[in-house]
Amino acid sequence: MPPLFPFLIASFLPGLCLALACLLGGPWPVAAVLVITVIVFFLDKLPVRPAPTDTSGHRLSETLGVVHFALLGLTVWAMGTDLAILDKALIVVAAGLYFGQVSNSNAHELIHRADRWAFRLGAACYASILFGHHTSAHRLVHHVHAATMDDPATARLGEGFWAYLTRAWLGGCREGLRAERRRHGGARLPRPYLFYALASALSVAVAYALAGGAGVLGLILVSAYAQVQLMLSDYVQHYGLMRRSLSDGQLEPMGPAHSWNAPHWYSAAMMLNAPHHSAHHARPAKSFPRLELDAETMPILPHSLPVMAVLALVPPLWRRIMDKRAERWATAVVQSRITPASA
Repeated sequence: MPPLFPFLIASFLPGLCLALACLLGGPWPVAAVLVITVIVFFLDKLPVRPAPTDTSGHRLSETLGVVHFALLGLTVWAMGTDLAILDKALIVVAAGLYFGQVSNSNAHELIHRADRWAFRLGAACYASILFGHHTSAHRLVHHVHAATMDDPATARLGEGFWAYLTRAWLGGCREGLRAERRRHGGARLPRPYLFYALASALSVAVAYALAGGAGVLGLILVSAYAQVQLMLSDYVQHYGLMRRSLSDGQLEPMGPAHSWNAPHWYSAAMMLNAPHHSAHHARPAKSFPRLELDAETMPILPHSLPVMAVLALVPPLWRRIMDKRAERWATAVVQSRITPASA
């Protein structure tokens, strides 16, 4: 099997079904939802374990970045057609899932590239779903302060998702702006945030041109749902794992123990190995096909990332599943540091 084949199929299939849903209606809106939910769940059960590869995946990622805009345009256009209300609702759900899981993961890949074209493409993808500030917040705040109280994207132990959602969204926007102001000499509205604002305004204007008020409403609904998907991913992957203070008062370095991971092959392929999160934090510029897993040193989620995201929507259930796991992992990490010194 070619090394990128699982990524190619898993990332493009839901996009194809979404496009057919927008263009043809009929059974396709239902299929578009099922292929990114139920189908993913069952395919994850298959005993497939693709190995990391030296392939970069850059061309695939850039293609997905371009496809993002075509699919977003189709989704908005469909809101102004004579499709049934139920079909439009299903398209919004399928699009929110696609842009929040597939396209978000790909934009995340692009904004970590050194290539300026790829970076701008990723930033434009985020801005088109009215979430441009995530580009700055993720690179300049999250990757600096992850697993600390200074990172809005890190979920505290015992913090429910709905409380986290507001805090992390507003905190990411605020801290990203502060970081960009420092980078740009204290400018009140640094260039990146000006770009995010203009690109988002353009996205709204295009939505209106394609489908009027229905198109703008569709864009807002899809963007909001996609952003919730992204925030769920951050919440799940950084829940309750905090870096500890060392004897000199400094924080320990970010390590494999500070992110939750999932080994489920199909959802990982669909999200371009985003569930291999510890490896990404170790080397943010490392391309997605090269990200590996090590269950001995990396915390592993009990279910796939999409399943855990659904469970996170019910905070009492989530805490029952995850709090003891997070506490046990933190204890195990501390003991692993003490044992060599006392041996």
